[in-house]
Amino acid sequence: MQAHHTVPFAPLQHLMVASRPDTYPVAFHGHTCVTWLTWQADVYRLAEALRQHPAKRWALCFDDSYHFAVAFMAAAHADKHLILPGNHQPEALAELSPHFDALLHDRPHYAQLTCPQWTASALLSKQSSEQRDAQSTAQPVFGELCLSALPLTLFTSGSSGTPKAIEKTLAELAEEVEHHERTWGATLAGSRIVSTVSHQHIYGLLFRILWPLCAGRVFARQDLVYPEQVIAQAEADTTLVTSPALLKRLSDEQCDCAYRAVYSSGGPLSFDAAQSSQRLFAQWPVEVYGSTETGGIAYRQQTDPEIPWQVFDVIEVTVNAEHCLRIRSPFVDAGQWYQTSDQCQLLAERQFILQGRVDRVVKIEEKRISLTEVEARLCQLPWIDEAAVLVLEDARRVSLGAVLTLTQEGEVELTRLGKGAFWLALRQALRSWLEPVGIPRRFRVVAEIPLNSQGKRLMRDLEQLF
Repeated sequence: MQAHHTVPFAPLQHLMVASRPDTYPVAFHGHTCVTWLTWQADVYRLAEALRQHPAKRWALCFDDSYHFAVAFMAAAHADKHLILPGNHQPEALAELSPHFDALLHDRPHYAQLTCPQWTASALLSKQSSEQRDAQSTAQPVFGELCLSALPLTLFTSGSSGTPKAIEKTLAELAEEVEHHERTWGATLAGSRIVSTVSHQHIYGLLFRILWPLCAGRVFARQDLVYPEQVIAQAEADTTLVTSPALLKRLSDEQCDCAYRAVYSSGGPLSFDAAQSSQRLFAQWPVEVYGSTETGGIAYRQQTDPEIPWQVFDVIEVTVNAEHCLRIRSPFVDAGQWYQTSDQCQLLAERQFILQGRVDRVVKIEEKRISLTEVEARLCQLPWIDEAAVLVLEDARRVSLGAVLTLTQEGEVELTRLGKGAFWLALRQALRSWLEPVGIPRRFRVVAEIPLNSQGKRLMRDLEQLF
C-alpha cells in the first residue's frame, strides 16, 4: 500500500465530523483499504445500535484493529463506558466480567459469559449491500464528543500478575494524542502505521489507533507477530510501533529497507536491541516511558547506553524522599501530583536516569535487597544474557530465585562444568557485589524469559518454574 496525501489533524472530539475525502484511506490489510466514507457509515450504524441498548459498560475485545476502532468510536458517540480487557482468553475475560455489562468482539462466542455479546463484524455486515449503499449516500450526523465525561477502564497486570483496573477519561488520551502530533507529526507525515503491540493496552491504543485516526495516517488492521513480518513491512513510508520484546528478537535478521520511524514502549530496551534497530532499519527507536496510569512521561533515542530520558514538555517532574519520580501531567490529572514507584536521578534540562522500581526492594533476613540490582549484577557476567529475579517463600525461609537465559559462552561453561559447579561459580562471581542473602539460591535456565504481548514479565509463569 502506498503513502497518501496528508489531511489536517482532527482532535478526537471532532474526529467524526472532520472533512476528509470519501476515498481517503483509514485502515488497510494487504492491498485492500477501508475508506473514510465506509468508516463514517460503520461508526454511525454501530453507534445507533448501541444507543438503543440499555447496557452502559461495554467491553471491547478485538483482533482486527479496524473493528476495534469502529467499536471504540461508536461506543464513545453512544455515550457508553468503554472497558478494554488486556487479555482475550475466555477464563481471563470471565474473571473481569464484574467490570462490564456487555461485550463487543470479533471472536467466537464466549460461553463462559452470561452478558449480552455482539460481534461487530456481524453487525456491520448484516444489512444488504443495497441498504448500505443507500445509507452511505446520506452523510451520517455526528455531534462533538464531551471527552471529559466519557470514562475508559484499562487493565494493567500489576506486580502480582492480577489485572488491576485503571480509570481514565477520553480527554486524557486526547491530550496525549495532540502532544505526540506536535512533537513527531512532521516526521510521520504521510506514513502508514504497522504494529506488533495490542490496541487493547494504552500504548497500542494511542500509537496505532487514536493518533493515526486523528492525524489521518492509515493503520494496519492486523498485528505483525513474527520478526520476518516486521522485516517485510520495512519501507520509507511506514512507521513501526513495537516493543522491546520484538526488537530484541531481530538481532540475527537482515533487511535492505528502512522504516520512517520506530517507536518502542512497554519495558526497558537494551542498548543491543537499539543498535539492531539502527542496523536493520536505519532508525534508533524512539523509546516512550510511562504506564497505564500515567500515560507517556518521557522519551529518548538510545544512541548511547548513558542517554537520559527527556520529559515531555507539558509534564512537571520532581522526586520524593525515596527519589521516586512524581509527575503532574494532563495525561493523568493536570491538577494533582502523581507518585510513581520508579526511582530516578534528576538531571538538568528536564532529564532523568531511571534507577529501578522502589517496589522491587525486598527485605530478606532484615536486609534490604534490590531485585533490580541483583538482575543487573547477573547480566554483567559474561555467561548471562537476561535475568529475572523473584522472591521465593517456603515454610523454612525466604530466598531469591533467578530465571536466566545464557549467552553462548554461558552455555559452553554450563556444559563444561556441569550444573552444580556452574551455579557455585556463578554465586562466587556475585559475591564481589552482593551480600550473601542477596545472592539467588535457586536458578532456572530457559530459552526466553516469559513475557506477555506488551513485553511485561509474566510473574505467574516465572513462579511456576520453581
